Amino acid sequence: MSKEVLVVIGHRMGKGQAVARGVEKAGGKAIVIPGMAADMKLGDVMHENNADLGISFCGSGGAGALTAKNKYGYPAKAELRSVDAACTAVEEGCKVVGLGFLDVEELGERLVQTYRKVHGE
Repeated sequence: MSKEVLVVIGHRMGKGQAVARGVEKAGGKAIVIPGMAADMKLGDVMHENNADLGISFCGSGGAGALTAKNKYGYPAKAELRSVDAACTAVEEGCKVVGLGFLDVEELGERLVQTYRKVHGE
């Protein structure tokens, strides 16, 4: 059986439930950080839980991802605008992806699938 991929989701407006459903649909485990400005806590929650991936959502798609990169050194790509761009970032070795508001199941499902493909699981 494949390793359970742990994905932390930080959404500026306290959302992220749709992408979490996609993560779980693909057999991963999602932690949705509650509350407003949750994206800014992404790196801390990833670090505390030894997460495999982190997803930051805000208008620019950068704040939480760049904070996680600067504080913990996680490879990150920000200002992404599509599911394909996020998957490409994971293929390129990123642990954190920053997107505009794109809380959709497809994103969570495909990121977990991409992570497993990249890591041979």
